[in-house]
Amino acid sequence: MRTLSTRRRHPLAGLLVLAVGLLITGGLYAAVAPKAATAETTSIDDIEAGRQLFLVGCASCHGVNAQGIVTEGTDDQPGNYGPSLIGVGAASVDFQMGTGRMPMAQTAPQAPRKKIEYSEEEISQVAAYIASLAPGPQIPDERYLDYESLSDEEIARGGEFFRTNCTACHNSVGAGGALPNGRYAPSLHGVEAKHIYEAMQTGPQQMPVFSDDVITPEEKLAVIGYVRAMSTEPDYGGFSGGNFGPVSDGLFVWVIGIGGLVGFATWIGWHGTRTKKKKA
Repeated sequence: MRTLSTRRRHPLAGLLVLAVGLLITGGLYAAVAPKAATAETTSIDDIEAGRQLFLVGCASCHGVNAQGIVTEGTDDQPGNYGPSLIGVGAASVDFQMGTGRMPMAQTAPQAPRKKIEYSEEEISQVAAYIASLAPGPQIPDERYLDYESLSDEEIARGGEFFRTNCTACHNSVGAGGALPNGRYAPSLHGVEAKHIYEAMQTGPQQMPVFSDDVITPEEKLAVIGYVRAMSTEPDYGGFSGGNFGPVSDGLFVWVIGIGGLVGFATWIGWHGTRTKKKKA
């Protein structure tokens, strides 16, 4: 017993217990922690293929190492600026290239959506290369894109999140709207669920970033469900007027409605019955 007690009080016993505890804690964290980027699930060949595509189509603006490029310009013609892509993650690449915004055709206040220049495989390869440079948001899992499985209550909850965080720019039904300095919030009608999720994750252009700490993946899915529900909602009034809100609706009423009444009243005045006074 005395020998066993002496071994228990050995100076290295505390360090051994601490090391075992750290190993157990690290193992449990690695098993349950979310992945920061998709580079770990891609092959070296995909990353290298993505790098080659990046050097050909993206490096002229973003730099050969994706560090970004700033060139000098004038007051009338600002320099070309390609931001750093280190740490933006695979989700940002998938959104920008998957919606055709990148590569940009020309310098503008923001990149408009246009025809996609790369195939899905090429976009995936470039995303894998960018994800390999530094941790960043990953492409969302399919379970967070299945908006068709949402209940009416979940869609209504998504509407609450959307009206609180998105209506100021995208309109209450996701029709989009104008912003200062030549920018605009694009319409969300017809946008893929994956790209809506990635936009919330990464905050493209002037859009703020809604991380999972701000809006959880389940709440993002509910927002997607609301947007998709609004895009398929019938126009019970018969004419939507673009769904741009009270300003456009009021303009329509004044120009078409009041204008029509004024025109009709004028027509009656010209074609109505006229009487003449008889001479005494």
